[in-house]
Amino acid sequence: MKITPSARVLSMLGEIDFAEWQCVAELVDNPFDDFLDVLGLGEAWPDGFMVSVLLPSSPKGVLEVRDTGRGMCRERLERAVRAGWSGNDMHEKLGLFGMGFNISTARLGRRTRILTTRAGDPEWIGVEIDLDIIKDDFEARDITEPKDDPSQHGTRIIVDRLNRARADWLSRNAAALRNVLGSVYSWILTEHPFELYVGGRAVKPVRHCRWGDDRYVLYNGKERIPAYIVIDEKLEDGLACRDCGEWQLGSRENCSVCAGEDLTVRERRIHGWLGVQRYLHKTEYGIDFLRNGRKILRWDKQLFTWHNPEGKKGDNEEPEYPVDLAHQGGRIIGEIHLDHVPVTYQKDAFDYGDRSWIAAVELLRGLVPLLPKRAAGLKLPENESPLALLVKGFRRNDPGMRYLVPGVDGKANHEVTRAWGRKFQAGDPDYQSDEHWWSAIVQFEEAKNRGKASKTIASIPSQADEEAVLDALGRGVGDVNASTVTGPATPVVTGLTPASAATTVMAGEKKETRSERLARYEAGATPHAYLTRSFGHPDLGHLKVRAFLTNSGTPPLDDIGQPVPILLDQRGGNEFIALIDPSHEAFQRFGGDYADLLLIELGALLKVRARSDWSHARIVTAIRSASMRDSALDGDTVGSEARDLLSEIRECLAERLAETGSYTAGYDYLTREEAVATEDAMIAAGKVGLVGSLGRDAGFVQYVPALALVRIVEKMPDTFMDGAVFRGPYAGVSSPSGRALSLARVTGCLADVATIGTFAGEATPPQLRRARLSVALLRDEMADER
Repeated sequence: MKITPSARVLSMLGEIDFAEWQCVAELVDNPFDDFLDVLGLGEAWPDGFMVSVLLPSSPKGVLEVRDTGRGMCRERLERAVRAGWSGNDMHEKLGLFGMGFNISTARLGRRTRILTTRAGDPEWIGVEIDLDIIKDDFEARDITEPKDDPSQHGTRIIVDRLNRARADWLSRNAAALRNVLGSVYSWILTEHPFELYVGGRAVKPVRHCRWGDDRYVLYNGKERIPAYIVIDEKLEDGLACRDCGEWQLGSRENCSVCAGEDLTVRERRIHGWLGVQRYLHKTEYGIDFLRNGRKILRWDKQLFTWHNPEGKKGDNEEPEYPVDLAHQGGRIIGEIHLDHVPVTYQKDAFDYGDRSWIAAVELLRGLVPLLPKRAAGLKLPENESPLALLVKGFRRNDPGMRYLVPGVDGKANHEVTRAWGRKFQAGDPDYQSDEHWWSAIVQFEEAKNRGKASKTIASIPSQADEEAVLDALGRGVGDVNASTVTGPATPVVTGLTPASAATTVMAGEKKETRSERLARYEAGATPHAYLTRSFGHPDLGHLKVRAFLTNSGTPPLDDIGQPVPILLDQRGGNEFIALIDPSHEAFQRFGGDYADLLLIELGALLKVRARSDWSHARIVTAIRSASMRDSALDGDTVGSEARDLLSEIRECLAERLAETGSYTAGYDYLTREEAVATEDAMIAAGKVGLVGSLGRDAGFVQYVPALALVRIVEKMPDTFMDGAVFRGPYAGVSSPSGRALSLARVTGCLADVATIGTFAGEATPPQLRRARLSVALLRDEMADER
């Protein structure tokens, strides 16, 4: 069989470099194209649509790709293995260029055998391409194999004499290969009944863990910004060449590039969605761009950068997301189909100079900065594109409903929510919908509101005594129990403690069972996402716990009717329900930690189960170390929490200074040493251009020493208090001492946070505990709408 390459491939062979997964993907594209044709024809296909990739166990092994497609006749097989030939439509198929087969197989090994058969054919027919013996005449040896069943159909590609390095990668990275192929083909595997196996295991589509269609945030308390935006823009149909794929300008008879005559009118459409991921990630965010169902770009972030057409060389790119706490990563994602936009030969990028790509970028992110204040500063109109809307609504990572960020244990714990995301990808049914994340937000908001209410009550002096109030009303305490409506009087039970009174049953009344009592507690409880996890240690075993905060009106009682801070109930095997009473004096009066008391309860259980001779203190420490590493009290962890909060505060202070035009005053409060340190920090961050605008721009706040922030707030309370940045009152407080106290609540905590954010490595455990508490208190002092 003659496999002479066509001329158009010769100039490219030396330039194309495929990674191992790309080589395998090229061999998967072709059967998927065949499957799509079968679906398009509406033919019955009882044997299913399956592609199986068998991996080598060593460099001496083979790589084989089998499919259940229609198979090929001899003439089509001969054309299919000619480098540069393509029977595929350039605008409708995955295998776009006709040479991917040759490049991928040549990179994998020195010999490739292709066997194919159609239903009803008497045998398998094929060709053997041996790069070590093939001559200048490009003649390859024909091969055949008998068929066990005449109804068999499909194609097999067997590559041996493998490249040692690539064979080693393939033999060691089956899981990684399944994961990347699951991402590249996720849309196809989800939308079509196709099956892909690698190393004997099914490739599962890697789906986006996004918020539901109905979730949204309120920007400035009034503008509703959805967390999921559908994109579907039908562009004007265009004239395209079926041979080379080039879109034509205007009406013509021949292709402007290859002079071909096979021109056809094609649909041009930009469709898909943009949205918000349920968790932050340092790398896994950005937009996926697809062509004919295969992802060309994954987690692409280039649309988050604004290219200033009037910028100076080296200064015309402005990253705009993530900006706030950029080191934490991002969560804006998307999946956009651009079937009409040309891609590179490697299928790992689009032609970014093509007008079709430029039009798509303009539709999705607009031509001006995404950030409203940046656009206003350049005297440009506000960006109203879909991506700009998401950046405006979700650019910050503060926990709560304002930015749709789960609050875990009173703060945004991104490590926990990422772990939930991994459970989503693993197919855990409890984590498929966004309810787990939403419950954590609701719980955070309720806890925050309870905390604010408690602070408000605590701040009111001289609370009236209940007995004094009743006396003033002319009623004794005993009158409270008297019936005030028509009907029998309510019996008064005397001589009982509150706990025993709770368990007293009136004559004729059915006694509440333990199961009914626990169900009542659980019915009014709120899930506690942070403490819902597996607890244990390899030497003790593990318990799976679902934690709940009970309603203040239904404090849990143990089996003898005594109120307890935490009530455990076994639900079967190693699964337990933990009912936590936030109103119990262990927490309200003594400041106990939910986790500490839960670990004590669980430790007692595990000690008995494991028949361990460990002390209770050792068991509790071991469980915390193994199951709650994110709660570690160390300089790195607490210092990171402090720096995260300082970054948010810097951003808020800068915005407020820009709004009020008082950045000159703010800069003037810096000492000479602090001003020099600010300049040095700007230069180190590559912001040399900002140095010349010091005192004339609010951007300096991002680079001042952390402790200088305390002085700026102390000197400018009218600018930052009263809900501007911090919620505490100031201007409306009449007494100087009252204003000083309100301000001190902020600056005292801010000084602690700034200190630990700068010198965390030298802090002692008591200092770290104080700093962590200051972080929580200062975050609570920040205004809700910023």
